[in-house]
Amino acid sequence: MPKAQGVENNDQFKYNVQILRSQGKALDTYAKKTVKVLVVGSSANTKCLVAMMSAPSIPPANFSCLTRLGQNRAQARLALALGTGSGAVRNVIVWGNPSGTQHPDIEHATVTCDSHPVRLQQAERLPGDSITVRHLSVEQAAQQRGETVMGCAMSVASAICDHLRALWSGTQEGELVSMGVLSNGNSYGVPEQLIYSFPVSVKDGNWQIVHGLRVSDDSWLMMAQSAQELLKERERAVRALARSNL
Repeated sequence: MPKAQGVENNDQFKYNVQILRSQGKALDTYAKKTVKVLVVGSSANTKCLVAMMSAPSIPPANFSCLTRLGQNRAQARLALALGTGSGAVRNVIVWGNPSGTQHPDIEHATVTCDSHPVRLQQAERLPGDSITVRHLSVEQAAQQRGETVMGCAMSVASAICDHLRALWSGTQEGELVSMGVLSNGNSYGVPEQLIYSFPVSVKDGNWQIVHGLRVSDDSWLMMAQSAQELLKERERAVRALARSNL
């Protein structure tokens, strides 16, 4: 439900929770159990969780939410700073919630130089010999959610295509893609039963969280903040569902 004049944010959130519950129930009743469900939009993590909880006969791993837009945006900004094509930068990770607390992490990002991928954090100099790694920062990878990108339907559509292509075709060895998926069993201290953006690899239509990546202290802090935000959203959603059942 889009934001309407005079509708409070909390009311809009509750309406959308109800919509996702009804969609989840419909999927549970009518869809094949192999269906793949991608949720896109504001509060997509929590809406995806509601849909998943409302469809208990469908494997939870079949549900995901879009965080690839954040990865694409961060990689494009880095490519611009480096003076290279956007396709040359890979493996920026978006952790958490695609909101103000999402955290784009360039720790494992690579840039292709002379047909060879080079880790940004290991390179001394980068394409064009115009910028050193120490000048790069997470801020350049951008948490900005300006209308210039978020408001562009083509950017969203492109990110959806990238997400679905990864699910369909799989990922290459060493490739990290960001997806909002169920947090159960993760190795990064994120509470279970959240839909949270992790780096994943995909094979045969099945995603796996990539475990054991090095994470900086700053990243740990921002990841925890995002998890707390999602815990609060989950509590709001559960309360809204409970009231509707009274």
